[in-house]
Amino acid sequence: MLLQAATLSGLLLFSAASDLRDEFTFPAGPGVTAFFPGDPGYANASRAFNLRFTPDPVAVVYPETVEELADIVKIGNAHRLRVSARSGGHSYIANGLGGGNHSEALVIDMGKLTKIAVDPSTKTAVIETGNRLGDIALALNEYNFAMPHGTCPYVGLGGHAAYGGYGFTSRMWGLTLDNVLSINLVLANGTITKASKDVNSELFWAMRGAGPSMAIATSIEFSVYEAPASVIVFQYNWQLDVENAATALNTFQNFVVQPNLPPEFGAEIVLTRGAVEGNVSFGLTGAWHGDPNQLNGTVAPFLAAMPPLNAVTFTGGNWIESVEFLAGSTLNTSTAPDYTDTFYAKSLMTPQASPMNQAARTAFMNGLAHEGFVSNMSWFFQVELYGGANSKINSVATDDTAFVHRSSMFTIQFYASSFNNEPPYPDEGFKFLDDLVDGITSNSPADWDYGAYTNYMEDKLEDYQTRYYGSHYDRLLALKKEIDPTGVFNFPVGIDD
Repeated sequence: MLLQAATLSGLLLFSAASDLRDEFTFPAGPGVTAFFPGDPGYANASRAFNLRFTPDPVAVVYPETVEELADIVKIGNAHRLRVSARSGGHSYIANGLGGGNHSEALVIDMGKLTKIAVDPSTKTAVIETGNRLGDIALALNEYNFAMPHGTCPYVGLGGHAAYGGYGFTSRMWGLTLDNVLSINLVLANGTITKASKDVNSELFWAMRGAGPSMAIATSIEFSVYEAPASVIVFQYNWQLDVENAATALNTFQNFVVQPNLPPEFGAEIVLTRGAVEGNVSFGLTGAWHGDPNQLNGTVAPFLAAMPPLNAVTFTGGNWIESVEFLAGSTLNTSTAPDYTDTFYAKSLMTPQASPMNQAARTAFMNGLAHEGFVSNMSWFFQVELYGGANSKINSVATDDTAFVHRSSMFTIQFYASSFNNEPPYPDEGFKFLDDLVDGITSNSPADWDYGAYTNYMEDKLEDYQTRYYGSHYDRLLALKKEIDPTGVFNFPVGIDD
């Protein structure tokens, strides 16, 4: 019976693919490049960034115009397929390929929509969502402009701007989505429209925090900023035992809420395997975008409360040099292929009003110093500074966008890769990260108002509605039912019922 069901499923998929191929072919359809199962190039087109997932989409299609994209959405809708837009493809759970290991998705790759138009007079830029962050940084730099975004050059703009978009300038300029002025998009019924604070305002609100569940953004208008004249990338490192590492994290919590902390200070605590069992490699890494002469004075109170340093480095340069240094590679993504990994990731957004207590911090560091040391996994954890004094992220009202976590101090990214970054992913990797997060939350107050970050989306978060969307979930769900009642753009952990 199981064999018969599998055979029937395969026949249905083959039939759907055959019908789609005819509809995509000119003159009956838009005449776009498309890869179907069995085609040369399909395996590469359908490969996930996270090799823990092996999706098998019905087709991967490459529109060159917004009109072609709209036609593809209509075709997918007519065939009752899930339609997924892939910008850079870096979703941790393969959402751009339909999410997880699903095979019913029609994937629209945005890679041919890469126009960037900059208006120096208004300090705005309209950027198509097939662009990668590295290429955007280079294009804006031609005008001596910049915008807040992450450090990985291969991340696509679409998902990054839809779910948040944190970078070392975010305390100064906000998240990527905080700088969105308007969005050109395609709805689930194939309608081409626009959203801004004055046009489709409710959709505009939802797109900034839950965009992929609502529509496909084709291009986004952003506010941009004059690039800083100089940037210093700083890297401080300590080797600490469990007790001192837990205390050091508390020292950082106390430091960042001091009222004179400048917004030009962007930083994260980087936690990696210690030199010996029982130790943690504890690093403070970030970028200083202010007067170079004021960095030492800014960091001095934190360093004075810390144990002696093991190492410190400063790398100075202009804006684009700092972006390239933090990327660890060229920013021009056309010069080399993207990489892949096999990993599990989780996130935890901690409330500024209730910082991590001693028991939670100790449990966290104990897991790193012992289980982390003996693990065969390659891992790193980043305690990213969202809040603290004078943070632009926290200055935005909670209800201004669908991104709900405006009172967070940190977003902690937990990331562990398999041996040699290749499949299969071991069970110990899931347990290691799950235990670390549980160690923090179970040692925190029962009413601890923590969240999770949608750009680090995971596939094992049971209460995702609360952790990702918080008090905004019901409002998002109501809009979802209105504009996409059949769930064309649904994801496994998106806005659905």
